[in-house]
Amino acid sequence: MRASTPLRATIIATSLTFALVACGSVEATQPAGSDQVEHTDDISVGVQPDPAAVKLLPEAVKAKGTISVAMDLSSPPTTFMATDNKTPIGFNPDMARLIAAKLGVKLQIDNVKFDTIIPGLQGGRFDFTATTMGATAERLKVLDMINYFQNGTGVAVPRGNPQKLTVHDLCGRRVGVQSGTTAEIKWLPQLSEKDCTSQGKQAITGVTLPSVNDSLTQLASKRLDAVMYDFTSLSWAAKRQPNVLEVLPERVVSAKVNVALPKGSALTPAIQAAVQSIIDSPKYAEALDRWGFQGLGIETAAMAVPLGQ
Repeated sequence: MRASTPLRATIIATSLTFALVACGSVEATQPAGSDQVEHTDDISVGVQPDPAAVKLLPEAVKAKGTISVAMDLSSPPTTFMATDNKTPIGFNPDMARLIAAKLGVKLQIDNVKFDTIIPGLQGGRFDFTATTMGATAERLKVLDMINYFQNGTGVAVPRGNPQKLTVHDLCGRRVGVQSGTTAEIKWLPQLSEKDCTSQGKQAITGVTLPSVNDSLTQLASKRLDAVMYDFTSLSWAAKRQPNVLEVLPERVVSAKVNVALPKGSALTPAIQAAVQSIIDSPKYAEALDRWGFQGLGIETAAMAVPLGQ
């Protein structure tokens, strides 16, 4: 068997729109003339199972013939809904479909809030996640995590950067972060301590919101001074509304991101083998290229180590 097409994927929960509310909106669609295409085709069509990866599949998974992946489909260009509001698209859905194809099983995509994914994995509601998740020491206590590409955390500010902010000059500012992300639990607190409080300056005020959509909305309405989130997603939004926001050129951090499974999952060796098989194939470069991720590929689907190591 092979992976299901996007239209056959099971979608659970309500998708979110990557939008700003202020003088128009920033949406998960491309404006006229954009060079970024909404790729709704199934990248895994024609991909054959990898025998070495299939051999590692648990018998229960082989018998079921389906694996489920949890994603928060609200963050273009990595993980979002097409304009038909039915088809999950982005680099992460592409990778999940390729993983399923390499394992010779169908794919079920479950659309859930980011901060509910880890509890869902622990509770057995999903087999794995591919949702641009960084490896923290806390997460690695409960998850198996496998590198699959490299991303970074960036900072968005209003167009023109009227406050002349930099990544290392956010002291005393209100910075929006998405609940459950490494921006909230690691990078913003670390930056605040290093650049601000340790030098006698006012701490950065982290404003935790349910989604990056909410943060960007508040940035546009001037309730926030900046937003800290995945660099690729912020850049995608800025390209769609260049008169509303911009992304600071310096990243807070660059780090590998990971597919994750429950700690000790019997499926981990098979998923790791499938990811490596994808990396070694032309499909990996194709997936990266079609979402503008040139230069973000990696060579080895290694088990993750905590960020900062």
